Amino acid sequence: MGTAHTTYEAVIGLEVHVQLLTQSKLFSGDAAHFNEQPNAHVSPIVLAHPGTLPRMNKQAVAGAVKMGLICGSSITRTNYFARKNYFYPDLPKGYQISQHTHPICEGGSVRISTSSGKRDVRLTRIHLEEDAGKSLHDQDPSLTYLDYNRAGVALIEIVSEPDMHTAEEAAAYLTQIRKLVKWIGICDGNMEEGSIRCDANVSVRPVGSTHLGTRVEVKNLNSIRHLKQAVQLEIDRLINLSLSGTSIVQETRSYDTDAGLTFSIRTKEDADDYRYFPEPDLPPFIVDDAFLTAVRNQLPALPEAKIAQYLQLEGISEYDAEQLTDEYDLSNFFDVISQKTQYPKLLVNFLLGPVRSYLNDAKLKWSELPAHPEDWEPLLKLVAENKVSFSQAAQSLLPSILTETRVDVFELAQQKSILLNTNEEDHLNWVAAVLGDMPDKVSEYKKGKKGLIGLFVGEVKKRSRGKADPKKTTELLIEKLEKI
Repeated sequence: MGTAHTTYEAVIGLEVHVQLLTQSKLFSGDAAHFNEQPNAHVSPIVLAHPGTLPRMNKQAVAGAVKMGLICGSSITRTNYFARKNYFYPDLPKGYQISQHTHPICEGGSVRISTSSGKRDVRLTRIHLEEDAGKSLHDQDPSLTYLDYNRAGVALIEIVSEPDMHTAEEAAAYLTQIRKLVKWIGICDGNMEEGSIRCDANVSVRPVGSTHLGTRVEVKNLNSIRHLKQAVQLEIDRLINLSLSGTSIVQETRSYDTDAGLTFSIRTKEDADDYRYFPEPDLPPFIVDDAFLTAVRNQLPALPEAKIAQYLQLEGISEYDAEQLTDEYDLSNFFDVISQKTQYPKLLVNFLLGPVRSYLNDAKLKWSELPAHPEDWEPLLKLVAENKVSFSQAAQSLLPSILTETRVDVFELAQQKSILLNTNEEDHLNWVAAVLGDMPDKVSEYKKGKKGLIGLFVGEVKKRSRGKADPKKTTELLIEKLEKI
């Protein structure tokens, strides 16, 4: 998949639907909780019973404004809603309340990073709308069940300009959107649960042309990997159709992950088909200066600013900084501890290695870890001064720091007998014994098999019962081997 084409290029725009982390739905007081009993959070307002009136969710407006601010969008001060009319079984009202001519955010951009470097993808708009319900096709062989719990949940739809040209760029864009909405706390980013869903608009045109070709839309892509696969499939399909002289039909398609193909589900509607008209039951809502200032003051420093900050720390690479800003809670955890340590690089090695593995195994979040700088600094110092090896610290000391209220790290290291032996004579004896026991391996090393140094270090570690200093051991081994 992913044939290189020199005569045609792809043009890609994405519509990303983000469920906002609000307690209640966009226009009613129903709980906006995931994974509840079907139809447990459905009210007459969600079902549009006669005489019911929607009411606005201020928290949802704040979420949309936050996203607009970090993307550099213009914030619309006077906002209106519209009814988007279409029939679908999981749309209980027969219409969706959305923003049509007055999106709450206009313009802006999202910076992406790919193998070709970094660049900005322009945004058309960010608007508020309510979600639809969910059709369940796998509960009964002959029936479709409808769960309206999701109906009315607050969404923002982030619409890009047709600014992307490869599946890699599309995946990078969705990755960055997911990172940003999690970073500012407006969405949990859980794509498996449908918190973020994506529609991809794909067209192709001759290289050098500025005219947009007939587009197809691939709906409801719920993972970054699936987006990348589906977009690449469509690029290849559309180019092959163009090369064969076959007309491309504007349509909506779906992606079959098991079969690895896209298929048509309907010819694509245009905006006119939805018969938009102003929502009669909702007055305009105003974003005033006070509200805008309050929302802006809630925003944390963004990943790019944190990366620049981390690169000023001794030993921190660009890769380290990128990894530290993968999640807000990880960045915050690092900030709390790094303020009181002389060893930021060593701290990064622990966080991105054994601590991250511990969290994955325990199914915990960074925010659920105890952060005690007064415990971390002694641990880092023991390793930095070669009194305890990194691996021993990770295996024997780190679990206590991550699970107990307070820890005397040095006393714990003594109890577990993991303090390294720093006596050079002992090291020389261990090294001499190991090299004397392995003449064949020594001969191979001398013939150029330098990777055997790791084997020798491991053997010294065994002979010393883990007491040998790995750094000192390596230095002495190389020195002795060079003289043999």
